[in-house]
Amino acid sequence: MVQEDASRENTLHTNANEPGSVIRENSWETRETSVHLEKPFTSVLRSIKAWLRSSQAELKLHDTLPSESVVSIRTSRHYPLPANGSGAAARQSAAARNSRLSQGPTDDPFELFPECPPSYQKIDPRFSILGQSLTQDVESGVNLEKDQLTTDDKDNMHLIIRKDPFLCLPPELTATILSYLDSTSLARAELVSKAWSWEARQSYAWREAFRNETQKERQSIIVASNQDSITGAGLGTTSPNQDFKLMLQARRELKKRWKNGKAAAIYLEGHTDSVYCVQFDERKIITGSRDRTIRIWDTRNYKCIKVLGTSNRVIVNNRLQIQTYGEGEPGRPLKILIPSQSEIRSSGVTAGLNHDGSVLCLQYDDELLVSGSSDSTCIVWNIKDNYKPLYRLRNHATGVLDVCFDKEHIVSCSKDTTICLWNRHTGEMLRQISGHRGPVNAVQLRGDLIVSASGDGLAKLWNLTSGQCVKEFQSKERGMACVDFSLDSRMILAGGNDQVVYQFDASTGKTVREMAGHHGLVRSLHLDNTNGRVVSGSYDTSIRAYDFATGQLILAFMQWTTSWILSAKSDYRRIVAASQDSRIVIMDFGFGVPNIDLLAVS
Repeated sequence: MVQEDASRENTLHTNANEPGSVIRENSWETRETSVHLEKPFTSVLRSIKAWLRSSQAELKLHDTLPSESVVSIRTSRHYPLPANGSGAAARQSAAARNSRLSQGPTDDPFELFPECPPSYQKIDPRFSILGQSLTQDVESGVNLEKDQLTTDDKDNMHLIIRKDPFLCLPPELTATILSYLDSTSLARAELVSKAWSWEARQSYAWREAFRNETQKERQSIIVASNQDSITGAGLGTTSPNQDFKLMLQARRELKKRWKNGKAAAIYLEGHTDSVYCVQFDERKIITGSRDRTIRIWDTRNYKCIKVLGTSNRVIVNNRLQIQTYGEGEPGRPLKILIPSQSEIRSSGVTAGLNHDGSVLCLQYDDELLVSGSSDSTCIVWNIKDNYKPLYRLRNHATGVLDVCFDKEHIVSCSKDTTICLWNRHTGEMLRQISGHRGPVNAVQLRGDLIVSASGDGLAKLWNLTSGQCVKEFQSKERGMACVDFSLDSRMILAGGNDQVVYQFDASTGKTVREMAGHHGLVRSLHLDNTNGRVVSGSYDTSIRAYDFATGQLILAFMQWTTSWILSAKSDYRRIVAASQDSRIVIMDFGFGVPNIDLLAVS
């Protein structure tokens, strides 16, 4: 059995230039000498030489395993091999090695194995010319065979120990490796060892994980950069001192809250009549009401900080009380808050430039606020100059039901069945578009396209330059009350008396899907392009959120207000809705989430 094992052709050989690689080697009767693998092959040999001089024959390498990695270097010396599975292989090999070392060290490390070919070659008797065996290039990987371990090999597998790469690789390389991990894998990497924990806790590692997991949101912001004001993405600031690990933890908890429909309800009271319209960002909320005023609220403390216009009512009539029972129960808010409000006086609007009717619609960006009213006009306000009114837009015969704008144009629609196009910078009317047979209830603008929804049961797509209708989208039975447009202009959403949300293909005009669930008129629609959600509000007093990609219902909030939902918007953290009961309700999914403020734009 000993001779049979000693003549076995296939043995393991580890390439010193390629740590940890295992290569077939034929017709070599070998022994193993284990050394620490720290540097290239020549450095290893120098280490062996120094080790031999210092330890002489006293070192018994196989008696005690080193804590670091070892690699086998084979020589052509012949030593007897014990029977397979006898357990004496390591002892006899060590004894033979000690005998060899007792002869004294050699000055040339290569004298340890003078018959051994270069590490990047191997001998294979199957490839020969005139009986002379040819060498093969091991590094190329050509003709390498699959390993078949002998019993002795398996007994000695405990010698093949992997070296911790973070202890020998440069920091730049370990940082690159970690940059490919997601947040879950990165958190697990912290538990491997002290070295791994230190590297995996570094800000650059979590920064890359954060960027990878928020790639969709960042792309949406790029697409929207030249269009209308977009909702928050929850990406925080661009500060180099951001704690990306805490930010990812906050986003993960926030995602769970959305999935489970867990949010706090904060009710803003101040308007004295129905609140028709709302828009918000991470700093402010702007609302318009039937009381003829526009109110600006601080998103951080929920206080009203400014009032534009003069209310025609002093008190609220017949408003039902908010039910505060069942906090935290299924379908109910986690927490119900009604912040106290100080009395805010009107901001002294210039005479003749305030609305004389209900504020039915509004939109703002970083520079302008445009509001539309039942007085049949629009007012353009300068946000940067303390909401100073700039000019009034007059042309509609009856109330302005919706308004939108981009960097060049303002678009308004009216109960008079028309759409008006205005120059944003001068207030000059450029074109009046006709074609609907009923009130135009909603309008949206994307590039050179305008989409409108009307009580006549049609949504229409218009060319902004020519004013011509290029496509029509038909509801099943009754009129449409709201509309929205995807940022890429490919999809159109519309809702109304059919109690569903239609999704149309803008290029073909076909219905892609219907999002059902409401039991009353769908009064409001908002497509959160950044976070991929569709939020709808209805006369059934419910607010529903759908996945834009699939149309699946994400959540439904039933009767969180005491009357109709007239407008609703959302971002990564909140849904803000306006109701006929004169209140604004903020559905805050981030309420109480640790470090949630890190996701906000300061």
